[in-house]
Amino acid sequence: MNIFLAMLLGLVQGLCEFLPVSSSGHLVLLQTIFGVEEGALFFTTMLHVGTLLAVFAVYWRQIWEMLRRPIQKKVGMLLLSTAVTTLLAFLFRDVISAAYEGILLGPGFLLTAAILYGSERYFRRRSSKGLGIQQMGLVSAMGIGAMQGIAILPGVSRSGSTIAGARLFGLNKDAAAEFSFLLSIPAILGSLVLQLPEVLDAGFGEVAWGPILAGMAVAALSGYLAIRWMLRLIRSKSLMGFSLYTAVLGCLVLLDQLAFHVFF
Repeated sequence: MNIFLAMLLGLVQGLCEFLPVSSSGHLVLLQTIFGVEEGALFFTTMLHVGTLLAVFAVYWRQIWEMLRRPIQKKVGMLLLSTAVTTLLAFLFRDVISAAYEGILLGPGFLLTAAILYGSERYFRRRSSKGLGIQQMGLVSAMGIGAMQGIAILPGVSRSGSTIAGARLFGLNKDAAAEFSFLLSIPAILGSLVLQLPEVLDAGFGEVAWGPILAGMAVAALSGYLAIRWMLRLIRSKSLMGFSLYTAVLGCLVLLDQLAFHVFF
């Protein structure tokens, strides 16, 4: 893999991990278009490390506070949401595995579009007031975890699904965004743990550290900027543009899957 493709994939991973457009869907799409081998697992793992660094950079105060006082409601709610996601991932592991072959990529993007459109229309008619993380209940945490579980499928946005879910369960905009981005930490760490045995089995071979570090750095920087931009969008703008984008992309992918078979 050359350094420019590595940086492109890092940019896509960083932006799409935190913007409501699905990083997994875009990576599957680009890997198919550019013929990136599935064996490049170590590179994908390092991109996830880059996005994890972006979350730490934005939320280091909140993370430090949770590490200092792990026995608190916010930590419990995050763990409960993560447990629900993990359970769904285990129960539907065969479906998820098949989905990463591109079968459900088009429908996944369309589902993201529907979630974003529905949430924007629903909350446009409601008061902007809502609960903070400390006021949320067990059902809310479980519901958000279920939304994140759905977003394991490529094409379904994790940030879009969890923010929409958090708002649906009564959280205000700031709390929904914070909970969603903090929830990405155990989600990303979990994916790293799952990928580790495959990485070790595959071995590092002749690791091209230049492209890997470049992609990781771009993923971290673009992820940081994406989080900051997303926080501003949630507070003052509509996410309807992302709904339109994922709807068009989903239709194009589905059209290729059903009729043209250029990439799928």
